[in-house]
Amino acid sequence: MSNFGKTIKIFLIDGEPNGRMTCELSNWTGKALKIPRKKIKESSDRSELLNTGIYILIGKSPKSETKNLAYIGEAEEIYTRLNQQLSKKEFWNEAIVFVSKDENLNKAHIKYLESRLHEIAVKTNRYEIDNGINPTRSTISESDVAEMEEFLENIKLLVNALGYKIFEELPQNLKTDVKDSVDDTFYLTGLRMANAQGRLTNDGFVVLKNSVISPSTTEGCSDHWIRLRERLIKDSIIIKTQNHFIFNESYLFSSPSAAAAIVIGRNANGLKEWKLKNGKTIKELESF
Repeated sequence: MSNFGKTIKIFLIDGEPNGRMTCELSNWTGKALKIPRKKIKESSDRSELLNTGIYILIGKSPKSETKNLAYIGEAEEIYTRLNQQLSKKEFWNEAIVFVSKDENLNKAHIKYLESRLHEIAVKTNRYEIDNGINPTRSTISESDVAEMEEFLENIKLLVNALGYKIFEELPQNLKTDVKDSVDDTFYLTGLRMANAQGRLTNDGFVVLKNSVISPSTTEGCSDHWIRLRERLIKDSIIIKTQNHFIFNESYLFSSPSAAAAIVIGRNANGLKEWKLKNGKTIKELESF
């Protein structure tokens, strides 16, 4: 994706920030609509929903306390399919729909997009994916593939801009490229048997996969952190090996302090606990 600035035009259909909205990118033939579940029935007058398109259903997971749940689908008439999903799937509370303003998306195109979006969402592993089977990817021409991949990048951009990180991959490992002139990995080691690595992101602080955490919590550890630790273990985000508790996947925390509390099993100031290889803390970097 390019680093050029982009303009996103958002229109609040109902005049409410939590109601229906349309989202458009300048110079793009696609269009997104975000529709709360309770507004589906009254959206029959939206001509865009009579078109062929892609939709994503989003809600809370009934199985996991640490991840949301999503379903990715396609339809030749979006409005009809969303109405069907009202009775078929209970978990979702919002739908994000993508159509083409020039009505240039055909069945093969949306099958391709559905398959690619599902593939990316599974790889990213930020949400649980409710699709029972992997969507079949249609065979399209080389030129159509190029066009759909560009369409796909814009879908990812708008979904992210709307606040859903389903397609945004978290850092998974330490940087191994010796050409990198900047090592942005933070370390938390030597405290209560912890040996963890993490990175600052625009959304919070990510503890990297395979980070080792303290095997226990202290007596004075906040109940909130104890409960979060228990949820992470229940969801197998943290697993027990023969000798250690480790992160089974990279996990995004709301702040460095939240990450530090889980890693060392006690209340912590993450701005001081996480350090770069040169010993600088996050607090020192932010005070520079």
